[in-house]
Amino acid sequence: MRVVLISTYDLGHQPFGLASPAAFLRSEGHEVTTADLSRECFPEEAVRAADWIAFHLPMHTATRLAIPRIRTARALNLPARICCYGLYAAANQEMLGSLGVTHVIGGEFEKALADLIGGRPGEGGVVSGVVSGMVFDRLQFHVPDRCGLPLLREYAAVVSGGERKVAGYTEASRGCKHLCRHCPVVPVYEGRFRVVQREVVLADARQQIEAGAQHITFGDPDFLNGPGHARAIVEAFHEEFPAVTYDVTIKIEHLLRHRDLLTVLKRTGCLFITSAVESLDDRVLELLAKGHTRADFLEAIELTRAHGLTLSPTFLPFTPWTSREDYLDLLRTIRDLGLVENVAPIQLAIRLLIPAGSKLLELPDLVAGPFDAAALSYRWDHPDPEMDTLCADLQKIAGGCGSRTEIFGRIWERAFGVKAELANESPAIPRMTENWYCCAEPLETQFVPV
Repeated sequence: MRVVLISTYDLGHQPFGLASPAAFLRSEGHEVTTADLSRECFPEEAVRAADWIAFHLPMHTATRLAIPRIRTARALNLPARICCYGLYAAANQEMLGSLGVTHVIGGEFEKALADLIGGRPGEGGVVSGVVSGMVFDRLQFHVPDRCGLPLLREYAAVVSGGERKVAGYTEASRGCKHLCRHCPVVPVYEGRFRVVQREVVLADARQQIEAGAQHITFGDPDFLNGPGHARAIVEAFHEEFPAVTYDVTIKIEHLLRHRDLLTVLKRTGCLFITSAVESLDDRVLELLAKGHTRADFLEAIELTRAHGLTLSPTFLPFTPWTSREDYLDLLRTIRDLGLVENVAPIQLAIRLLIPAGSKLLELPDLVAGPFDAAALSYRWDHPDPEMDTLCADLQKIAGGCGSRTEIFGRIWERAFGVKAELANESPAIPRMTENWYCCAEPLETQFVPV
């Protein structure tokens, strides 16, 4: 079979979501073309000739960007079967079906996609004319096949100590054991957690390092969902590649519960830790089911600093329950804790996204409008209209030019109405040149460089 795998956006990384299924499909003799539309042109010729066209939809932005491309693919090749896979595929299957998509796969997609294209029947049913399947098998993964993807140097890099490092990306696990209400992983995995075998993770890191990577992002939803698995990987990684750094994403809750592993992370080359703090208001944290409190966040800051680790918190500052005073408190706390350089400016202007299937819809005090098919989300208005205006203004400011400290000062001035009293800029912390975050709207805020 002639197969085209397409990614529209994957947070600035060379897409694992193309390389991993490509390995499964090529091992079965299929002719596979991969196309990362964030870095290369739409493969019109390959699409015209394809038997199957598959779009990876790992996030909201990728899905919205895919919509016109799916229409183009269908217009170019009426007989082809079109599949969408990833977190946002199953949640949007009715909309995707209206575009001409014939199949959607949620969960562990590699083998399911290979079975589908290879003509092997799997579990699933027909929903709104689309063959839909949710798969959670424990896979024996293949080493991702990155042949044909753009070079690593064309993707987001890491900047550290004035040095720009070529960055690779891999995944050591899928899903999540936790049930944060706003997280797009939860409606699909519902507390399930799956690991990628250690030898596969290390082999994928190895091939990227051989291709020039000086840093690896482990893109797991939470690296410490499986602490033993994570420790074994970073120990082996550091033993083989002592000069290569890495970064991970870890919940505040896990930083405190597994504090004994922070020494291991520091020793094995962890450059920074991303953690989705979301809010400093305990009521909002409880509504989001984040599993930590404001006090826990403050403790995590002290703990990571004591271990010489950089914590990069991400926030969800505009929700229906966040007051203006809550927002001002967030800015004051970031300033007072010396975190201005740790926080990407866009993190101070993100508005809650409520996609189809979101667990947020279970909250009795959430007043949401009808589903907006164009935006792929439920619309909501803040009880205080000024908060919506403030959010819109800050999104424009966050996308402006300048250092993090300079942009923070502009955000402070818009929020407080007075200039900020800030210390001189501290040395820039290690960071990616393209921001990490999710659960945000509108679309254009998701492409802001650091």
